[in-house]
Amino acid sequence: MTTTRTTLPRSRKTTVRPDSRVIPFVIQHEGEEAAPDNLRLTPLGSGRYRLGYADEDPRDRDIRGVLWARCGFGEVDDEGRLMGRPQWRMMHPLRQRGCMQALRCQVCAGPARTPLGWIFLAGPGAVDPYDEPVLTNQPPVCPEHARTAAELCPHLTGEPVVFLARSAPLYGVIGVGYGVRDGKVQVVERPAGPLPYGHPLMPTVLASQMVRRLGVFRLFTLGELFTELEHAP
Repeated sequence: MTTTRTTLPRSRKTTVRPDSRVIPFVIQHEGEEAAPDNLRLTPLGSGRYRLGYADEDPRDRDIRGVLWARCGFGEVDDEGRLMGRPQWRMMHPLRQRGCMQALRCQVCAGPARTPLGWIFLAGPGAVDPYDEPVLTNQPPVCPEHARTAAELCPHLTGEPVVFLARSAPLYGVIGVGYGVRDGKVQVVERPAGPLPYGHPLMPTVLASQMVRRLGVFRLFTLGELFTELEHAP
């Protein structure tokens, strides 16, 4: 769960907190492994290709037509909770995409909009609000779970920077570019940062996280945020 600067670096290190009672919806769990891929490249002419699955389903692409990495879904208990241990530094790509695309809370998956906009959290010094564009791969949080997210996320240190955004348009995705090498369809490009929708590489990208650009926003601490929301109409 990392909101970062424009480059949005990702860590694959796993940290487990078995004593946590609340597990954010977007967190990946043990047993939710990458699904076997059967990727192929379809020629489009003029040396261009389109990446896809041999058994592609409409759900494999987001609303902008970008292909997404497949990932398994873990087993759930009688109460519908995932049974595998949470992998705290990893977000499940499809749950992250669902929350980011619909602007739903990353903790409970419920509606995240407030009367004053959407709440996005960032670790201290992780995002420069004056360095355009201001990007995040973190879905928003609802007011009820803002403090919960701050306490659980390893990068927020319990006292995050709060962006209260009036606008947060879709920007693009984090992913890797595929091509043919040694006669096989495999990764040939690893972009240093998120790719905006419309980028020339996008037809051959396999996405793993969705990114939004924070447009009109105000900055708060958590305490200031709750005071502001209390006085909202």
